[in-house]
Amino acid sequence: MFDPKKFTTPQPKPLPVVLLLDVSGSMSGSKIDNLNKAVEDMLDTFAQEEKMETEILVSVITFGSQVDLHLPYTKASQVRWQRFQASGSTPMGTAFKMAKAMIEDKNTTPSRAYRPTIVLVSDGHPTDSWKEALKDFVSTGRSSKCFCMAVSIGHDADEEVLRRFIANTPFLAQNHPNKVFYAENASQLHAFFQKVTMSTLLRTRSSAPNDVPAVPPDIQLDGGSVKPNVSGSASDDDGYW
Repeated sequence: MFDPKKFTTPQPKPLPVVLLLDVSGSMSGSKIDNLNKAVEDMLDTFAQEEKMETEILVSVITFGSQVDLHLPYTKASQVRWQRFQASGSTPMGTAFKMAKAMIEDKNTTPSRAYRPTIVLVSDGHPTDSWKEALKDFVSTGRSSKCFCMAVSIGHDADEEVLRRFIANTPFLAQNHPNKVFYAENASQLHAFFQKVTMSTLLRTRSSAPNDVPAVPPDIQLDGGSVKPNVSGSASDDDGYW
């Protein structure tokens, strides 16, 4: 006899993307407007690219007058974006602690998920105790295995912090070491978030989404789609936790 309980649709595996965004007072004006627009464009592209096998879950942690879970893990197509405002100082260390707690919690970031991509955006220096929090994030537990990217809004951000943050993600492009990106204007910030978008979409199309994404330097987004097909050796298909 046919038993429908034995035939269930497999759940797509989540690929988390966590944004750590500086919304301190120095980000006011065009900086915060450009950041909001760049994130919105990224979310739109993610929503267009949702696949049966993989779902992109986006979370946003902001740090300014307070550290806030601005957006808990949400499917890109279901995000109702709430624009953020700039105010306060730069409690980056506390943001690292919040992000680590979220990643280490298997109820929040399940073991079946692929390795998260963590994106740090800042235009200044941390105003709280950050060294131990950052060391803990990049050196221990599940957070140490995340793919990390960082962008400095202008050249006033603390480069030491940003370099330490990305140190464990050696390659984000073929034959190109991971590096801190710099955005002096809206177009450069948009270009950085396109890199985040491209590396994430390439992972959803790869046979080995837990491998470091190999992003050709000349890759372009075309109508929300990634042109090349990327494959890799199968590794850790059941999640890396």
